[in-house]
Amino acid sequence: MTQAIEVESLEKTFKGSVRALDSVSFEVEAGSIFGLLGPNGAGKTTVIRILTTILRPDAGRAAVLGRDVVQRPAEVRSLIGLAGQFAAVDENLTGRENLTMVGRLNHLPMGEVSARAVDLLEQFELADAADRTLKTYSGGMRRRLDLAAALLRRPPVLFLDEPTTGLDPQSRNGLWEVIENLVELGTTVLLTTQYLEEADRLAGRIAVIDHGRVIAEGIPSNLKARLGSTLLEIALSDVSSATSAAGLLQGVGADRPSVSGSSVEIPVDAGPSTAIEVLRILDNAGITPTGIVLHEPSLDDVFLALTGHKAEEEETGTKLTRVGKRGESTDESKDADQLSATGEETA
Repeated sequence: MTQAIEVESLEKTFKGSVRALDSVSFEVEAGSIFGLLGPNGAGKTTVIRILTTILRPDAGRAAVLGRDVVQRPAEVRSLIGLAGQFAAVDENLTGRENLTMVGRLNHLPMGEVSARAVDLLEQFELADAADRTLKTYSGGMRRRLDLAAALLRRPPVLFLDEPTTGLDPQSRNGLWEVIENLVELGTTVLLTTQYLEEADRLAGRIAVIDHGRVIAEGIPSNLKARLGSTLLEIALSDVSSATSAAGLLQGVGADRPSVSGSSVEIPVDAGPSTAIEVLRILDNAGITPTGIVLHEPSLDDVFLALTGHKAEEEETGTKLTRVGKRGESTDESKDADQLSATGEETA
């Protein structure tokens, strides 16, 4: 098994004693999508910045395709693409001109840049808007162009930092399809997100990070299995019927049935087959349910169980203020990931 990304015991502390990363470790298999999941301020963007050579870690080691990000940063940069939280595009240029500018900054031959730009604009469904300025682009179009720019050099490893934040559902689904197609062609993708649905849809493996620490790692189905049984809910016509049904269903599931109003809830290991058995038992007793639902564990449930809060909730804590380059105060509460990559932080 070839590892495209290796992260070992990374640590990073910002000014004001903001502990952004606390011994973070994980590996990403080549040709896969790895999801780094966590709330705002968890440390996700700090990991991305270290892996893309924008920040130096205080301790630990990280490598991309065998190249150490601290010892061989230029080689790492030649092998990666990065699409950050905000589209890094110029609104005064057209889509084609943006891609041309990126190609020139990367010292690619103009003939290759022009041909590559045509291919990418077509691939990302931007060909019709190629010669319009970005001021006329929607948010989804800008995100697609930003991703196209990150792929201009055909990087084998792509870093996507919350790529669908702020997009409407249709644009989000479209971008998911693009990412899946890239992996089919052999690209390795490290994706940070706070959307549980996104991680479940895209990532073959995920790590849950909270307060700068990896608190769980594995494939989504295994993480969901940690919560135990599926919950089978049977709705009855009244409380009396629910009580009678609960008595009949003793021993059916992984635990004793519980009555909640006119419903019976049973933790079960084999949801569909148990549901059939429950219907048969109730039918033999002359009890007809008004509804039956299987509640499978989700990544939302996993995250809530692991951290005690939802992934979308922002971190709260001590408000930090520091002086910027020109003497202005900057609010750095809630999200250590938003700290500027300047001065001592980039070392």
